[in-house]
Amino acid sequence: MTTDFTAADLRQGIIDALPPDTSSYGAPPEVRNVYLPNSHAKALQPDAMVVAGGRGAGKSFWWGALQKREHRELIGILSPNSQLNERTIIHTGFGEVPDPDHYPGRDVLKQLLGNGAEARLIWRTVVVGHLADADHPARRGSWPERVAWVTQHPEQVDRLLSERDHQLDQSATWTIILFDALDRSAADWQQMHTLIRGLLQTALDLRPYRRLRAKCFLRSDQLDESQVADFPDASKVLTSKVELSWPRSELYGLLWQYLGNATSGGEAFRRLTPGVSGGWSSISVTGRPFWRVPRELLGDQVLLRAAFHQLTGEWMGKNAKRGFPYIWIPGHLADGQESTSPRSFVAALRAAALDAASRYPDHEWPLHYESIKRGVQEASRIRVREVKEDYPWVDDLMTPLQRMVVPCGFDQIVERWTHAGTLASIEQRVAAGAERLPPQHLSNGSSGVRGDLEALGIFVRMRDDRTNIPDVFRVGYGLGRRGGVRPLRAGDHPDSGRA
Repeated sequence: MTTDFTAADLRQGIIDALPPDTSSYGAPPEVRNVYLPNSHAKALQPDAMVVAGGRGAGKSFWWGALQKREHRELIGILSPNSQLNERTIIHTGFGEVPDPDHYPGRDVLKQLLGNGAEARLIWRTVVVGHLADADHPARRGSWPERVAWVTQHPEQVDRLLSERDHQLDQSATWTIILFDALDRSAADWQQMHTLIRGLLQTALDLRPYRRLRAKCFLRSDQLDESQVADFPDASKVLTSKVELSWPRSELYGLLWQYLGNATSGGEAFRRLTPGVSGGWSSISVTGRPFWRVPRELLGDQVLLRAAFHQLTGEWMGKNAKRGFPYIWIPGHLADGQESTSPRSFVAALRAAALDAASRYPDHEWPLHYESIKRGVQEASRIRVREVKEDYPWVDDLMTPLQRMVVPCGFDQIVERWTHAGTLASIEQRVAAGAERLPPQHLSNGSSGVRGDLEALGIFVRMRDDRTNIPDVFRVGYGLGRRGGVRPLRAGDHPDSGRA
């Protein structure tokens, strides 16, 4: 080790620095832990009306961060081109946390659509309610009353929006209405698509104004253009779309953001990044200083790799044949679209530190390679739990596949599904209205469901048409792969003592 701090000190620093719960649930992150990848800086600009990404990519993170003045101040410092600052006005048009005063919930949305309300006008009412005075009809009464008023008074609405836009332009201030967690807006895909189409139309309606914008955080699977973009000029909204990506260097940038600003051990972690001429710089936001990861470090894979290997050693075993931690960890956490969730990455490393503290307290490196493997197991468990929350039907499809070895022929998978009656069971629940957001292509049978699982990154179709399953899902669902990370079994847990 090239530091005066012991491996045990650094190990405990990792445990203390990384969050035990990687889901924000709409709560804003601590300023010192805000890390801004390049693609995300573009996504935060007002004119980026659609921000897309998978679960854990950062959509809700930024939805929460943008609502806090100090976070907007920080974004303005880190990315001057973002056009955001502490004076930017932010409203929430929909989110994970219910707020019936400012936007309707799922049951109210269902009622409004059922009564004939147009989705575009529902979201337009939400926008107008944020911009109007407290006694305005769009801000008081029930949601059906508000929507009815906006529907029946289009000229007054247009005048209100124009007046507010002029006032904002005079003060060079942006107002942005944020929409997130649209999966909670509906129980079936048809209603979901209707609401998202209406939301995109609302975003397009605001585009001609100088200082009014809607920003829609959407999962990639919610952006089926054949379903949500069949309206005039939809391309003007979709061309603004920015995907929240996490290349390997940005994942490690996020890690060093956490470690370099740790309350215990931050200085030690910053000293693990030698060779950076500019060094770490201190930034002050609302009077509180924190450290910024050197961009020079992020642009040099050799430096990043060397810094991380001071926490893990150079190999994922006793020699180089087992791989190198810097490459191995993101690779084993990637989904079928080769995307690694920062949430999974952080969860795996914290679990690895806890495991190493328990099993290998005297190891020469803070993280033992066997602990890293168990950390991937824990991250896979978390990822599987998230999938169950979003798409309960995925569990029905994956459970019969336990103990299979992948890659395998898709006919073997179909055989398991047929024996378990899996598709028939899902179809029955759909017919009874008891399945929330079922497989979009269930009507096409096993081939349609295969496509849905591929779209979610759970299945990967190989060149020879066999099916593979990435480790981040395979391990948690109990499937095997020759030479891969050991799958979890029923009742198994990374901290249970089993290797």
